[in-house]
Amino acid sequence: MKNVIVVVGAGPLGLAIARRIGAGKHIVLADLRQETADAAVEQFLDAGFDASAAIVDIASRSSIEALVEKVTAIGTITGLIHAAGVSPSMASAEVILRVDLYGTAVLLDAFGAIIAPGGSGVVIASQSGHRLPALTPQEDDALAMTSAEELLALPMLQPDRVTDTLQAYQLSKRANVLRVKAQAVAWGKRGARINAISPGIVITPLARHELTGPRADYYNRMVTGSPVGRAGTPDEVGAVGALLMGPDGAFITGSDILMDGGVTASWFYGDLKPA
Repeated sequence: MKNVIVVVGAGPLGLAIARRIGAGKHIVLADLRQETADAAVEQFLDAGFDASAAIVDIASRSSIEALVEKVTAIGTITGLIHAAGVSPSMASAEVILRVDLYGTAVLLDAFGAIIAPGGSGVVIASQSGHRLPALTPQEDDALAMTSAEELLALPMLQPDRVTDTLQAYQLSKRANVLRVKAQAVAWGKRGARINAISPGIVITPLARHELTGPRADYYNRMVTGSPVGRAGTPDEVGAVGALLMGPDGAFITGSDILMDGGVTASWFYGDLKPA
């Protein structure tokens, strides 16, 4: 049986991590769009990796379960890289919560049940979740521990409480980090680890969409006003992902690495602080 790494969301961040840890393993590149998954597979095959494509809609439990069935037929699941999602300019608040929040919860449950001893996972969250005002301990617990099928029924996630797409995105990404922390306990019982990365503005097609979209001024100001003064690259996220998933990160689980060039620091304590 092959050792299998599953990448959910065949975009630049997930692929950058997979390139660093995928040698000698079978990499399943799963995406909502067949053409995206197929193109990623061709890149990996051309670079000498063993790879195949899969389709998954993380807003659908049945689609995630079908993915699990497909990848377990290939081999032993030793890694999960979850990099799928939608941004505030791409979808409604309802869709963002369904994809980014509910979908992540289902995915972590599903792969937590099959991850091999010694395996590891990384969830791509976002700096945006770190700028959401503090929630109550009860709200944190609800986002971390409520069963996936009951999550979207939480009062705090209803339309009268979540009034715009940015708020939906921030709540989803905060929830992703909380779910990772809670899931680390369950994954640990299988001898596996799970962590999150919260990137800032990293140049990907999604980020380019935001930098030229309705909130372009907001996002460009974050880049120029950050301590580092630039956007990040997928390879920089890949390096952190490789650390978290590899032997050098064996003592790290249930954690979130904020890598945003200092945007969050400036948001609270510097030039980006809201008036």
